[in-house]
Amino acid sequence: MAVPLNADGEDGHRPDYPPKTPPPPKKPVEPPRPEGAVLGAVLVRPRLAVRIANRRAANWTLENAPWTPAKAGRYIVGKLGEWGHHLDSDREANITEVTVLLARAALTDGGRRISLHLADQDHQALILVLSHQSGHVPEDEGLLREVTALGVVSCCTDTDRVDGGRRRWALIDLGG
Repeated sequence: MAVPLNADGEDGHRPDYPPKTPPPPKKPVEPPRPEGAVLGAVLVRPRLAVRIANRRAANWTLENAPWTPAKAGRYIVGKLGEWGHHLDSDREANITEVTVLLARAALTDGGRRISLHLADQDHQALILVLSHQSGHVPEDEGLLREVTALGVVSCCTDTDRVDGGRRRWALIDLGG
């Protein structure tokens, strides 16, 4: 004889309807990472940058203040002296004046700081100033005329299309 099915189950417990769902995980599931991402990597907006390679170089970050151009001139002349370049007083004055003009022009772009870079090679010095500030008007030719009048080998100003910052530089002959 067949045993009748008990509605309460074999152990006397009736199953729950609908069945219980498991509780959600305590820690949320991490979304998938984008391809090529590296753990701990920080996304950085491209900035106007300078790459000086295979020569001595120095750089300084200077605040936007009235005394900054004169300070930049002292830094450049001091570092050239440290590197063993013996400058006569006229050449030292011209280098200081070029640096002051470039720094003053960079400060007029606004912003909180400028970057000053110096490199030397083959008895020439490159002085470069970055403004790090976008949204400025195009520069007139007056600055380049003033810098050229001080006896530089070459000078230029350009704007980075991505960042909007402006580079101003001059190449100066230090004498043999």
